[in-house]
Amino acid sequence: MPQQPPVRSTPTRPSRPDASMSLLTNVMDHSLDDGYAEAAARKKAAGDRGLPKTLRAKLGLAAGLVLAALVVTVGAAQARVAAPVVAKEREELIDRIDRETAAADKLEESVDELREDVSARQREALKRAGHSDQAELVGILAGAVEVHGPGVKLVVNDAKEATSDGDGDPRETSGFSDTGRVRDRDMQRVVNGLWESGAEAISINGQRLTALSAIRAAGDAILVDNKPLVPPYTVLAVGDGERLSTRFQDSADGLYLHALQENFGIRTSISVQEDLRLPAAPSVTVRTAQPNTEKTEKGTS
Repeated sequence: MPQQPPVRSTPTRPSRPDASMSLLTNVMDHSLDDGYAEAAARKKAAGDRGLPKTLRAKLGLAAGLVLAALVVTVGAAQARVAAPVVAKEREELIDRIDRETAAADKLEESVDELREDVSARQREALKRAGHSDQAELVGILAGAVEVHGPGVKLVVNDAKEATSDGDGDPRETSGFSDTGRVRDRDMQRVVNGLWESGAEAISINGQRLTALSAIRAAGDAILVDNKPLVPPYTVLAVGDGERLSTRFQDSADGLYLHALQENFGIRTSISVQEDLRLPAAPSVTVRTAQPNTEKTEKGTS
């Protein structure tokens, strides 16, 4: 016989007629008022945090503007208070600069006056040192007086395109980084060559040379008696113009200058002048020989 399914002893619960409408049933059974009440309670507990975000942003912006205005106001007030003090300090500083400048100008004038007085006394000493017919010659040779007369004008200038690439040439290996520039040793040889060729007085860029003048270098600058010169270097030499020019160009120093022109592009020009005017040296050191009065005592045995 076929088996029959077991029969449950408990009767099954009949399904609700609205079982398929559970969502609507849940909404009807649970009112939304409870959720609103709970949200209101949370906002009340939060206090001011319950303000809308836009309102909080506006309040924060207003507070920031008030603080910025306060800072600007305080800064302006402080600047207004400090302005008179700053103006006074500035005026005092300007007055101090003016006083110091005036004092420096006065000292410079005193130095010029003393230098002129010393030069005058030196010229007098030179006149007393020589005979009357030799006093003028002594002053000229010492550089103590202005001179004028025929001579030569020699201009020495750097090369148009000075190069720092020596490629092992002697000027580079001697420590010169720019072979196209005139150096102090070049001007030394020029001056010595002019003296040897018969020059009676020499000046470089208006700076009168004496027997004690020094031509040195400070970096790339050439100094004559500690005064810097800038190229071109104009050398004026008083003497027999034609003879002086010929003898100098034929001398070893003249040939050296010509070699600088040919090998390194240094520009030179020499011309005979009818009348040259050379100033006196700004300061002259007067030295006179003193007789030796000490007697040598011979020792006795």
